[in-house]
Order: sequence, then C-alpha cells, then structure tokens
Amino acid sequence: MRLAFAGTPDFARVALQALHTAGHEIARVLTQPDRPAGRGMKLHASPVKQFALDHGLPLAQPRSLRLDGKFPEDAAAAQAALQQDAPDVMVVAAYGLILPPWTLALPRLGCLNIHGSLLPRWRGAAPIHRALEAGDTQTGITIMQMDAGLDTGDMLLSEAVDIGPDDTTASLHERLAALGARLVVQAVALAQAGALQAQQQPAVGATYASKIDKAEAPIDWQQPATVLERRIRAFDPFPGCSTLLSGQGVKVWRAQVVAGSGTPGQVLVADAGRLVVACGQGALELLELQLAGGRRISARDFLARQTLQMP
Repeated sequence: MRLAFAGTPDFARVALQALHTAGHEIARVLTQPDRPAGRGMKLHASPVKQFALDHGLPLAQPRSLRLDGKFPEDAAAAQAALQQDAPDVMVVAAYGLILPPWTLALPRLGCLNIHGSLLPRWRGAAPIHRALEAGDTQTGITIMQMDAGLDTGDMLLSEAVDIGPDDTTASLHERLAALGARLVVQAVALAQAGALQAQQQPAVGATYASKIDKAEAPIDWQQPATVLERRIRAFDPFPGCSTLLSGQGVKVWRAQVVAGSGTPGQVLVADAGRLVVACGQGALELLELQLAGGRRISARDFLARQTLQMP
C-alpha cells in the first residue's frame, strides 16, 4: 500500500516504524517544524522526522496545511507534493496540525487516525492524561476514519487496555503507542483488502480531552487526596505537579493516599523518611520529589537535604 504519514512525537514514530517494517511504501512523511528545546533552546527534530531521515523517507515540515491560513505557501507546497505522491491512504498520529478538507479528500481511501482513547470518550488533544486524571479504569486505542470534526469520524478498529493504580502518562503512553502501531498495521491491511468495517460513534458518552497547560501544574491542596494522586500520575512526565514546601518550589512525581487530616497544605509528617501533607480530604504521602535544577529523588533523600517547617 502506498502511504502518506503525518505525525510528530514518539507515539507517532512507533506507528511509522511499524508501517515501514510491514513493507508499506511511505511516499511522504509530514511532521511539525523543528522546535527549540532543552537548556540551550536549540532546534530539535521530532522523533518522526528523525526516523524519516534515518530511513531515507521523503519528508515535509509545513507550518500549516491551510491554503487560506498564515502560511499558504507551506500548504500549497504540501498539497502539490501529496498530489504528486498520490497516496492510497494517509495515516495520522498526534500530528499537531489541523487537517483541512483538501487533505482529508486527497488519499484514495481517506485518512486513518490513531487516537489514544476509546472513542467517543476523550476526543481531543490529551486523551491519555485526561483518562488518568479522571480515574478511568480502562482506556485504549481507536483507529478512526477522519472527517471534518474533532475526532468524530467513524470507528474502524478499537482495543481496550486496563489502567493500573501505578500507571502514569509515560507508562500508559508506551503501551498505547505499541497498541496503536499494531492496530494501524491491521487497519491498513484491511483497507487494502477492502474489508474495513466502519461504525458510527455513539451519540452519548462523548467527552473532550483539553490540551495540557503548564498553568495546571500547581497543586491545589484543597482538593481531595485521591484527586491529587491521580493528577500527579497524569502529569508525569509533563508538566509535573508543583508546590511550595517551606518556601521552596518542588515538583512532586509520585505520591500515595494515606490517612490524615489538617489544614490543606500543612506538613503532617516529615521524619523517618516520610513526608505527609494534608489535603482537602485525607492526606498525601509524597514519595518522589524534585527541586529546581535537580533530579528526582526519594522523600527520604529529600528530607536529608531539607529542613521543613512543622506546625
């Protein structure tokens, strides 16, 4: 099958690698422009771009695909390249740019999207984070036929995975990326055989997974401990959950719900390697923390370096 592929992060790179390994012809790879990252803010290639370069795949990095948008020259160049490539299908995974109608209509078999949830739950940009944050016990992958709506297209394949009590976005991301890669290879094979069966998304049960914002990082100790524990796991590795302990900014990477009560934000225990903070309901024992400029360390190591003010 002759494919175009659009994606940017490692989640997408896993799928691109699987399609390449399966022997499909990758006629064009679209990925977002290089972004500054790291302390030096140097430009970095996306994981998808790096895979394309390593395997000699045709590559394009348009700033937009909208012919009437801010960068019409980028969109026109991408349109011309894809028209010449004449892909049978385009596979899309966490691309990060909106696909306008001309893009959806160009491939002979349309555009297949790898979405990190069981649609219609958690349409939108951050389905893995929001499923964890909400306390869902299951999520999964849906392969969807893209349409003009936001993750509203017909479902083609789906498979569920359990969310464990210790799962973070990082651990769940890894499992879902592998599942998405396997399912999209299966979906492309079915499309090639004319055997894909589309199912309309249910009218009920739709929720929206809004993009994660750094402004969500501060811990609101007025919230119940169970809510905060889920959020800490949901925001690992980005953006992390932050708080002040004795006036110092700290990121909390791992915690567990424990019995305890007090003024929300009050340090209840800070000895014998244990650090417990009161919440709106219950308390959290902080297990792994990080000071600015440091690395993640255990609560025991943190307490060996810091003196916390106790009530």
